[in-house]
Amino acid sequence: MVRPYHRAMQLPVSSGLRWSCLGFEALTVHQLYALLRLRAEIFVVEQRCAYLDPDGKDVHPQALHLMAYDSDTLAASVRILPPGLGYPCPSIGRVVVAATHRGTGLGHVLMREALSHLRQRWPSSEVQLGAQAHLADFYAAHGFVVVSPVYDEDGIPHVTMRRPA
Repeated sequence: MVRPYHRAMQLPVSSGLRWSCLGFEALTVHQLYALLRLRAEIFVVEQRCAYLDPDGKDVHPQALHLMAYDSDTLAASVRILPPGLGYPCPSIGRVVVAATHRGTGLGHVLMREALSHLRQRWPSSEVQLGAQAHLADFYAAHGFVVVSPVYDEDGIPHVTMRRPA
């Protein structure tokens, strides 16, 4: 089931989180397991969407996996891809916040961290992403603008969004 986007009611989570931004080869077996498990819990089980999550892009030498840990629990993650791998410009994808951490503002903190990493690596480039259509307002709060009509991806309405450099 796809949940509608609701603006967080609490103050953003920031203290107590441990951040890690790693390429595929630097992930430990435990980090990789936690990452794939969280993505499967949300994208496959919760959203009832049978699709192959490991799409080959995770292992690209320039792909980054930004992860937020609350104690030893993976609370959120996002995948950052270099230009040409997902879109012509750098892109963000596989944005996920554990159900236990929703409504805390962690999604917004995650996006700010991801955009910070993107600016460090590609300072003068726009950023693109494919968003579930019901999350367009969430991404718009971070400067993204819808640039496509709604399209179906794995049975879920999506839109392409771009954030100017």
